[in-house]
Amino acid sequence: MASSSSSSSFLFAEPTPTDNNGSSSSSAPASSSSPITNMAPDHLFTVLLLLPVESILSFAAACKRFRSLATSDTLWESVCTREFGASSVDALRSSLLPNLRNVAAKPWMAMYRKVSRLDTVSCRRLLPDPDAAELGGIPSPRASHSLNFISDCLVLFGGGCEGGRHLDETWIAYVGSNSQTMIKWQKVSTGIPSGRFGHTCVAIGNYVILFGGINDRGVRHNDTWVGRVLSTENNVGGGGITLSWRLLDLDLGSSRAPPPRGAHAACCFERKMVIQGGIGLYGLRLGDTWVLEPAEDFCSGTWRELLTYPAPPPRSGHSLSCIGGTKMVLFGGRGLGYEAMDDLWLLQISESGDLMWVQVMYENQKVPEGVSLRRVGHSATPILGGRLLIHGGEDSLRHRKDDFLILDIEAVLPIREQLPPPALNTRRLQQASSSLWKRINVKGHKPNRRSFHRACGDQSGRYLYLYGGMVDGLLQPGEAAGLRFDGELFVVELFQ
Repeated sequence: MASSSSSSSFLFAEPTPTDNNGSSSSSAPASSSSPITNMAPDHLFTVLLLLPVESILSFAAACKRFRSLATSDTLWESVCTREFGASSVDALRSSLLPNLRNVAAKPWMAMYRKVSRLDTVSCRRLLPDPDAAELGGIPSPRASHSLNFISDCLVLFGGGCEGGRHLDETWIAYVGSNSQTMIKWQKVSTGIPSGRFGHTCVAIGNYVILFGGINDRGVRHNDTWVGRVLSTENNVGGGGITLSWRLLDLDLGSSRAPPPRGAHAACCFERKMVIQGGIGLYGLRLGDTWVLEPAEDFCSGTWRELLTYPAPPPRSGHSLSCIGGTKMVLFGGRGLGYEAMDDLWLLQISESGDLMWVQVMYENQKVPEGVSLRRVGHSATPILGGRLLIHGGEDSLRHRKDDFLILDIEAVLPIREQLPPPALNTRRLQQASSSLWKRINVKGHKPNRRSFHRACGDQSGRYLYLYGGMVDGLLQPGEAAGLRFDGELFVVELFQ
C-alpha cells in the first residue's frame, strides 16, 4: 500500500462540492456522451479495482453517481482484499470487522482508514498459565532464538541463555485467532535439532524450516531441518499439539549447502527460504545470499547461491522480511567494522525473471526527529499494507532501543522506478523519504529496551507477538555489561 505526504492529507477527505446535476463545482460538467458516464456499474467497479487508492478517492469526488460507487463498502472490501491479501481479510472479518460495524456505517472503508492511519499500537504482557508446570513448565529467558506463528500456534526453538549456553528445546503455545491474556506453553521436544542460537526459522504453511546457528562451543552449523505442526481442532488450553523435526535431505548432486553460519537473516518467499549474510567460520561476516527450494512433500530440497551485483555488504544481526509476497527488504545489521548499519536493500524479481538486489536510497535528515536508525538485533515484522514494524535492537555501542517504527518501502519504490539514478536526489525523493519512516506511539505495557529478541505476526496481521531478547539489567559485582536475558512474551495489538 503506497503512501505519501500528499496522499495522506487527501485520504478520506471530503469530496469536492457538487451541483444539483452531480457535477463538480470546480470543473465543467461531464458530457452525457462521455464513455465513462455511460459505463455499467459493474464495469466501473472492475475499472476502479485496477486503480491506486488515491485515484479511487479522486474518482469519488467527480460526481454523486461516481461517489456512491467509489465509496461503497462492497468496493472497499475488495480493495482491502487486494491490498492486505485474502487470508488476512478473512481473519479480520471475524476478529475486527464486528467491532467496526458497531461504530461505522461503512466498516470496510473504516478498516482501510484504520490500517492506513496507524500511529499507535497497544502492548500488553501475556502471562504464563499457572498450571503450565503440568505440561513441562515455561520457557527460560533467552535471546537469538526463533519464534514463528504456524497453525494458530507460537513455535519457539533454541536460543542462548545465561553463561553463553545454548538451548535445544522446542516449545509450542496455542494462540488461536484472538488475543488472550494468558498463555500455556508446552515443551514438545528436546535435543532435536541440536542446541544453538543465531539460527533462522521460516514458516511455510504448516511447516517450519530451520537453518544454521551457533552452539556454545562456537561451532557454526549449516544443517537444514523441517518441523511439521500437527494439531487437533480442539486446542484450547494447549493440548493436542505436536511438532516433529526431521533433517531435510539435500540434493547435493546438483547443489551444495550454504557455508556454516549464525546471526544471519532469513524469510519465506514464494514457498522458498531465502537466507543472507551472517557470521561464518573464524568470525568472518558474510554477504552471500542463498535460496532453498523444498520439494512438495518437504522431505528434500535444493540450495542454490544467488549471484548478483550489486549486493548488500557483509553483515550480521540484520533483518530480511518479505512484504506483499513480491519483494524482500533487508535492513540494518553489524558490518565488517563492527558498526551498526542503517542501509536498505530490496530483493525482487527483475524483468528477466531473476532475483536481484537493489539498494533503496533515502535521506537521513527526513527521518523522524530523535530517531536513530542504525541498529542490529532488531525485529522487522510484516504488517498489513505492505509495511514493516521495526522494534528495538542496539546501536554500535550496544545501547538498546525500545522504539517502534513503521517502514513503508512503497513510499520510495514508485519514485525510484520512475526516475533514472541521476534524478533520485530530487524534491520528489525528499518527500518520499519523509514518508518512509514513521515513529509509532505505544499504549499499555511497553516492552523494555531490548535486542536479539524475536517477533512474528498472526494470520490476520492484527496481532504481533514479541518474546525474549537481551535487556538492560542491574549491575552486579563482576557483571560489567549489566545485561540480562528476558523471558517475557508481549502481544502488540495494531488495530482495535
